Amino acid sequence: MYNANKPDASELPSTGRLLKSTGIAVVIASALLVTVVLPAEYGVDPTRVGSLLGLTEMGRIKMQLAAEAKSEETAALPAAAPAPQASAAPSAAPATAEAPATRTDETVLTLAPDQGAEIKLVMAEGASVRYVWSSSGGRINYDIHADRPGTPYHGYGKGSSQREEGELVAVFTGSHGWFWRNRTGEPVTITLRTEGAYSEVKRVV
Repeated sequence: MYNANKPDASELPSTGRLLKSTGIAVVIASALLVTVVLPAEYGVDPTRVGSLLGLTEMGRIKMQLAAEAKSEETAALPAAAPAPQASAAPSAAPATAEAPATRTDETVLTLAPDQGAEIKLVMAEGASVRYVWSSSGGRINYDIHADRPGTPYHGYGKGSSQREEGELVAVFTGSHGWFWRNRTGEPVTITLRTEGAYSEVKRVV
């Protein structure tokens, strides 16, 4: 059997030499990594040596080609189908208040001296009424106005007359009408005729 000669201890490298050789190898590998591998593979050249050797440009071309290939792969993927949108249910038509039919009324009042009376029509905003009223006993004071919750008085006009006619257009939904006061010293009869869009005639006073 062949027996190899055992080397003498003096022939073996010392621990210091091994550490030195390892350190040198690490330094060389690091230098190669920085000056050759990084510029050639990734276009990164911290020492500028790669640019001198033409490796940095090669690495940048590699990175650009890789990015373009990835973009092409992404573009080739089928686009995700858009999620179906739930169709909105048809909204119900807004309820509209039915406009009152045109009506015609005649109201007759008898006022004693210094007595007052008030007639109101219940009207929606924008509704109109043609009216004419007359007094049997001379000129009497009148006031045309309206009211609603939160608005106790809205004036349309006032004066003193024996007969008036015109058109009253409601500025808001509420009660609209006339107030009379008899200052003649004698009883008078007031006749009021109305025609238009209102839902109710009521005596307030």
